[in-house]
Parts: sequence; structure tokens; C-alpha cells
Amino acid sequence: MARYIFVTGGVVSSLGKGLASAALGALLQARGYTVRLRKLDPYLNVDPGTMSPFEHGEVFVTDDGAETDLDLGHYERFTGVPARMTDSVSSGRIYSTVLEKERRGDYLGKTIQVVPHVTNEIKDFLHVGDDEVDFMLCEIGGTVGDIEGLPFFEAIRQFSHDKPRGDVIFMHLTLLPYLAASGELKTKPTQHSVKELQSIGIAPDILVCRSEQPIPEKERQKIALFCNVRKEHVVAAYDLKSIYEAPLAYHREGLDQAVLDAFGIAPAPRPDLRVWEDVNDRIHNTDGKINVAIVGKYTQLEDAYKSIKEALTHGGMANRVKVNVSWVDAELFDKDDAAPFLEGYDAILVPGGFGERGTEGKIKAAQFAREHKVPYLGICLGMQMAVIEAARNKAGISDAGSEEFDHEAGETRFEPVVYHLKEWVQGNAKVTRKSTDAKGGTMRLGAYDATLTEGSKVAAAYGANAIEERHRHRYEVDIKYREKLEACGLRFSGMSPDGRLPEIVEWEDHPWFIGVQFHPELKSKPFDPHPLFRDFVRAAKENSRLV
Repeated sequence: MARYIFVTGGVVSSLGKGLASAALGALLQARGYTVRLRKLDPYLNVDPGTMSPFEHGEVFVTDDGAETDLDLGHYERFTGVPARMTDSVSSGRIYSTVLEKERRGDYLGKTIQVVPHVTNEIKDFLHVGDDEVDFMLCEIGGTVGDIEGLPFFEAIRQFSHDKPRGDVIFMHLTLLPYLAASGELKTKPTQHSVKELQSIGIAPDILVCRSEQPIPEKERQKIALFCNVRKEHVVAAYDLKSIYEAPLAYHREGLDQAVLDAFGIAPAPRPDLRVWEDVNDRIHNTDGKINVAIVGKYTQLEDAYKSIKEALTHGGMANRVKVNVSWVDAELFDKDDAAPFLEGYDAILVPGGFGERGTEGKIKAAQFAREHKVPYLGICLGMQMAVIEAARNKAGISDAGSEEFDHEAGETRFEPVVYHLKEWVQGNAKVTRKSTDAKGGTMRLGAYDATLTEGSKVAAAYGANAIEERHRHRYEVDIKYREKLEACGLRFSGMSPDGRLPEIVEWEDHPWFIGVQFHPELKSKPFDPHPLFRDFVRAAKENSRLV
């Protein structure tokens, strides 16, 4: 059975707990243990799928079709363990399940209460898969003391008593603010955060303290004394130039050893950190740099495209180049020439999104890349915009557009080169959808197979003719326009196995112009860059040296 590590947070950045959990998972793997990481979020949405990127950042999609928190992306990138639907749960999901059970009569007429019914549902979630791994790391979203998170804290308190002694530990992340005026670190926020945690019956075994400055020995002793933890279990978490330095940095600070000590595991296997040493070498020792423009509509919040940014970094590692990303708001040239905004970049990436806002700018970005032979990667909506651009400017369909935009406007304005996807095959079953369906959980979600055309650029990038990638979309390029578009040179180089759904397009007369309906960024890792991002960065690197 798994040992459990619950990760809670005081006043820390949202990245603090997720990054610490991911890095710790990687370190335990380096010692030969198996791990799985989970996120318990206190918001009342059933999942983040219907939330604006401005509210919650990107939605990370798993192979089995779950729409989850972006922290699961960190877990997967650091450990390589594919996330599952059972690795993420929200208060909304828990309450929804409890109410469904109540309506069915599962509680036999009892009064439904937070304790025990909600907390029991949370504990049932925690038990799933506990016989599959050595360690289960569970991050509790939000901050200790938040009213939304109290049922989760109560559940993990109960859970720690339900399990055998020594099978559960608590790791708490806090902030040590540095006051430049007095030149000192303040430990009071950490003390009060731990006090708040203790007040609900949880005593942390390990403290991870975020700090901009080195933590003096005197302050470590003070924190240990007032927070009732061992001094060697007060672990420093300093600011890093790259998140991929975290596993080695936390190992130097003794986090993995503190965890093993807290569980009483001795002697423990020595860690093999060669993978992370190579990752760090590739980050810090590059042969040049490239400049990539990400033309999107959520550019004010970089977390909306978190996995894309990281996948570009991974592609840079594979090619030994530093990737400088510029966030370009597609609305800037909705009605103007794109050239002044896009000239000088070595490559252009147009990511996914929803709604009509900014799409004319994305179409112009695809046109600029096509006409100027700039490497282009279109993801999801980015592929659809490239197809619309080709239809308008090469195939003579001047009013080409997407049904999505007509549905949003409530009137028919475009010839729907991109249409609302009404049915598709998932496994051995046919899935059907209507445009009037509820928004949540009704997209084409999760991993689907695609067949690549032999001799295509995308097949060369993958080194294969059959792939599996993760999807998250409601609209699709209409196959009936394939013949007309291919006659203009836009090749449909990837299709669903039944040949009905276009998955990939590419310009045959372009050095590197590929659009994909899926989200390759979700499967990229620093030690295993995604083939498309690796090849996209290679093409950008070659283009930078032609200028």
C-alpha cells in the first residue's frame, strides 16, 4: 500500500506547492520508488473546463479525457507518469457526487452533512489506486485557513488517523519574506501559518520555506522550535532561474531525505540524478537562441499557455538553443497588417482558444507565416485558422469561416470550413453531440489515434505513421473541403483512423508549416521533448541562421 504525503500551503505562490510536489515526485523516482501525484482543489466548479483562462490558467487534459488543473501538467512533466481522471478532484465534483447519492437514496434518509458525508467522499477519492505505487503525493489547493478548503483539511486529518501510524506525513509550504529595509527574514508568517494548520488538527512533519535570501542557521532553529518540527526538516526553497533546476535544488537542501526520514525509511536507495543533471546542462549550455512569437488571445496571462511555453523550452533543450518567447496579442492586427508585429521572429505559433475575438489576427499570422516562409505551428484553433486562411486566400472561398463564430454571433455570415463536430468514434463506440448541449465535459476530450501520410513532414517529425494525441475541441475542419484545399497545396497529412476527421495539415511548398487539431504540448517533457516541438524549434533554428 502507498505511503501518503499531503502537501499544504501557507502564503506561497500558486506555483510553490505544485512545483515542490512535482520535484519531490521526481526525486523519489530517482531513488527507484513509484509515485503518483494528485490535486484536490477547493473551488466549486466541477472541473476547470468551463472556467476562463484568465480565471484559472490553462486546462490540462489527460489521456482519459479529464479537464484538470495546470498543476497536473507539472506533475506529468517532472515524473513522466501520465495523469488520470482520478488524479484531480474539486469541491464541486465532491459536492455533486454527494448530492447525486442523496437523490438516489444511497444515504437511506440520513441528514447529509459535511462531516462525515463530504469528508468520506474525499477519503474515498484518496484511496483510489493506493495499491499501485509506493508513494502518493496529494496537493491541497489554496491556502490553509481558506473557508473553501476546510472540508479537505478535515478529510486528510481523518485520513491520517485511519491509516497505520507512519504511513502519512504532512509537508507545508510557507513564505519567509525578506525586509530589505532591516535586512532580515521574517519567520512570523510561517509560525502563524503552522499555527493555523495545527488548530485544525494537522501537525506538519516538514516545512518548505520559500525565500529570496539564504536562511541563517539561527532562523532555521527558530522555525523548528516554534513550529514543532525537526531542524533538518526545515527545507529552503530558493528562487531559481528555471523550474527544471528544482529537483537538484531540493535534493541539495535535503527534501527527499527529510521525507524518507519522516517515514522512517532507512537505509534508502541512493538517487540517480543523471537525467536531471542532463536537463540542467541543456538549459544552461546552449549554442544560440531563437525568437518565437505566440499569437494568442489570452496573452495577458502566460499561465493560459503554460504547457506550450514549457514544450518550447523542451524543444530548445533538444536543439541546444534558448527559446525566447514573445506574447503577441492577436487583436492588435485584427484589422491591420500583421507584418510590423511579426517581422523579425524565427517562428510563429498560434495556440488554441475559444470564441471569435482575435481570430482575424490569427488568420493574418498564418498568412504571414505562409507567405514569408516562417516556420508555423498551429494548435487546435491555430490549425483551424490556417485552414480558413488557405480557403480564403488560395482556394477562392472568400467568406470561409467557422460555425463557432456564427453560433456566437447568432447569425450566418461564413461558409463553414470549420463546423460543429456532431459525432465521432471513441474506442468502439460512437459519440454524438448537439450544439445545444451543455458546455461542461461535452467536447472531444482525451487521447485519440491518428494516421499520418507516409513521406509527410509530420511523419518525418514523429518518425512514425501512427500516433496518439490528446484533444480538447468542439469544432473540426470539414472533410468535404479537402479536395479543394489539397489542390492548392495544403496537404491533409494526418487523419482519424476512420478517415473522417482531419487531424493535421501542412503546406507542401513551405519549409515547416504544420497545423494540428490536438494538443501536443500536453505530452512534452524536459527529458522527452515532444517530436513536433523538437522539430519546430529545429526549423526555427535553421530559419534564424538564414536571416
